[in-house]
Amino acid sequence: MTLALFLAEALPSGSSFVLDGPEGRHAAAVRRLRAGEELLVSDGKGSVAHCVVDAAAKDSLDLTITRRWAEPPPAPRVVIAQALAKGDRGELAVELATEAGADAIIPWRASRSITKWDDGPRGDKALNRWRSTAREAAKQARRAWIPEVTDPMSVRELVAVAKESALTLVLEAGRATRLADIDLPSSGDLLLIVGPEGGITDEEINAFEQAGSRTVRLGPSVLRTSTAAAVALGAIGALTTRWR
Repeated sequence: MTLALFLAEALPSGSSFVLDGPEGRHAAAVRRLRAGEELLVSDGKGSVAHCVVDAAAKDSLDLTITRRWAEPPPAPRVVIAQALAKGDRGELAVELATEAGADAIIPWRASRSITKWDDGPRGDKALNRWRSTAREAAKQARRAWIPEVTDPMSVRELVAVAKESALTLVLEAGRATRLADIDLPSSGDLLLIVGPEGGITDEEINAFEQAGSRTVRLGPSVLRTSTAAAVALGAIGALTTRWR
């Protein structure tokens, strides 16, 4: 049976601690975990503890750590630059990419993005939704690493990130070169750029290619912006050592 995973700010150095706050409330009141049951607790930064419930209160659990370990970060590190998408498709993209193994997610203000994140409370609220989605998806996938969701970037800022990456791939349907034809790095950052519903403009593709990026397609079909990153991550997992 796969054990439920809960998050804590930090794991204690000792053998016992109290899981409280929202995570403790969810474990005790929603999941109704009781004495003798097992669960996992992670700090979201690679550290994981296998725990046994000693006692359950209304909104917290008393736990004993029976084993602890550290999960190394995957290599290469995959960073997803996800164009802002309309409705809940952006959050769906974050959810699927996180479950598929994204190590970091950059909200990208692409030229053809229908949704616009303005600076201020509305933009902050949208960004917090993406971060909350990544956190919950990481828990669902039992991941020891929660992907960072950065502040939104413009194409100029994303070009700067591309220049620092080991390899940058721009996903664009209709290109002759397939992702499977590319020699992928074994370490460093692999940046994947996913465009919006209206596609990536020629000017944006030129800017990325001038920074050393490669423009590739995944396969014969055209994928939605919300699913492209997850499909690409699956291919990268099979083509590199990330899934071994």
